[in-house]
Amino acid sequence: MIERVAVLGAGTMGHGIAQVCAAAGCDVALYDVNDDAVSRGLGLIRGNLEKGMERGKVTEEERDAVLSHLAATTSITDAVRAADLVIEAAPEVMEIKRTIFTEVDDAAPARAIIATNTSSLSIADMADTLRDPERFVGLHFFNPVHIMALVEVVWGPATTDATLDAAVDFVRRLGKEPVVVKDSPGFASSRLGIVLGMEAIRMVEEGVATPQDIDKAMELGYRHPMGPLKLTDLVGLDVRLGIAEYLHETLDSEAFHPPELLRRM
Repeated sequence: MIERVAVLGAGTMGHGIAQVCAAAGCDVALYDVNDDAVSRGLGLIRGNLEKGMERGKVTEEERDAVLSHLAATTSITDAVRAADLVIEAAPEVMEIKRTIFTEVDDAAPARAIIATNTSSLSIADMADTLRDPERFVGLHFFNPVHIMALVEVVWGPATTDATLDAAVDFVRRLGKEPVVVKDSPGFASSRLGIVLGMEAIRMVEEGVATPQDIDKAMELGYRHPMGPLKLTDLVGLDVRLGIAEYLHETLDSEAFHPPELLRRM
């Protein structure tokens, strides 16, 4: 049973992951590199909860319960030393993630499941930093985490059935819907989403339609809750560009080639 969770990274994704884990009753250690970063993350969580209260979706008692399950730290060792589950939510840079997992492997309990929130990078390349890669898995949450229902659960070549089953059960405990995906560049969501996003930007380049009308076409014609250009803005242009370049290189497909307009923005 997963009761203690360490979330490594208090930014856009990490603070949301920490919030939903705390809301599920887990004790959460939220780590980032300095006090300012951790404080910002905690502030974002409080802001989410306050907005929920204003909309009548979160009670004062629920807010206080979530906050009571959160602890902040600037030490990876302190964050993970008693964790049942470690979730890394650092920037999408393989070298950064591998450095983090090397430190985690030295400090976390041998029983702990180790997870990454990567949206596209290789699970296998991260898992090989661990002495026991069998307990490594991908948990790809979506932004904003406290609202979006989907979590991709990604199994690597060494991931055991026990690790995968525990990860799926935990996602359901959070009130999320798991989708199980094999380790492959971009998994399911990013691989499809990047193609749509890149093509939408190319259509803007070519003057096919305005950005607003391209988004409207997908929102009304295909019932997408958000058009591909709005989604690119939400995710971040730099993040989308990095993923597109990675998928273009690893999958050798022009579908992922970043348009010049994206590079200039």
